[in-house]
Amino acid sequence: MELVSLIVPCYNEQESLPYLYEELCRVMTSLSDYEFEILFINDGSKDDTLKLIRALSKRDERVKYISFSRNFGKEAAMYAGFCNAKGDYTAVMDADMQDPPSLLPEMLRIIKEENYDSVATRRVSREGEPPIRSFFARQFYKLINKISDADIVDGARDFRLMKKQMVDAIVSMTEYNRFSKGIFGWIGFKTYWLPYENVERVAGETKWSFWKLFIYALNGIINFSQVPLYIASCFGIMLTIVAAIMIIFIILRRLIMGDPVQGWASTACIIIFIGGVQLFCMGIIGQYLAKTYLEVKQRPQYIVAESNIEKTEK
Repeated sequence: MELVSLIVPCYNEQESLPYLYEELCRVMTSLSDYEFEILFINDGSKDDTLKLIRALSKRDERVKYISFSRNFGKEAAMYAGFCNAKGDYTAVMDADMQDPPSLLPEMLRIIKEENYDSVATRRVSREGEPPIRSFFARQFYKLINKISDADIVDGARDFRLMKKQMVDAIVSMTEYNRFSKGIFGWIGFKTYWLPYENVERVAGETKWSFWKLFIYALNGIINFSQVPLYIASCFGIMLTIVAAIMIIFIILRRLIMGDPVQGWASTACIIIFIGGVQLFCMGIIGQYLAKTYLEVKQRPQYIVAESNIEKTEK
């Protein structure tokens, strides 16, 4: 029988895990034509998440786990799962049940019968989400699709089922600064988008604050677009032209009208404005340099502290 690997990144999910495992067992029982492995990635949880995972692995041989030495982030957890998944098909989903396991049978049917390389999910509604977060999320998807070559659908989730060929392509992209939504779109492959209504967390609290989401979106733009650098260059060219015009205007005014240049306040405002633009552009360049610096150091994506898998790849 074909093997399906289920990757579940976990960070302080002790309240959600029992519900998730129960639902996964129900779904796996209904899919008797497949074998399964559940790969829990404990991303440095500070609660009893690891303890629960250990207990599940003793009860169910299908449960595998990797526990990090500290919190490396969801992107590192997903990458660890992809590196260690053995399935003919691999699915990645959140532990909070916002990625409904009940969609797996339909996803498997589509990927097999309709000859797709992956089946990805997208939310068609954002009920229960703060309006300001929904607004900025939609604007982000519009922006990144315009300025980058990463094809990201509005409402896209990380929850998707992929063939092994696509998983191998993701693993081959070893960059330290990862943005999986962009990677999924950049590598291509034939993808079916499965819509579903937004689902609330089954338990616990979200780990994603507005600030964390903003930083995540900023990283996505920097990782998959050079447009911010072009904007910085355009600012420099534009201000140089404006400065040249103003210099000519001041010289002509002095020669023709004999009127000395006045207005120290306006001059100070112009200097402050130009200085602000320069710092803004330097900040953009600094972000790209920082990303390059992290890549050059070639540090591992994650460090394994404990696992019931014989060999864990990095």
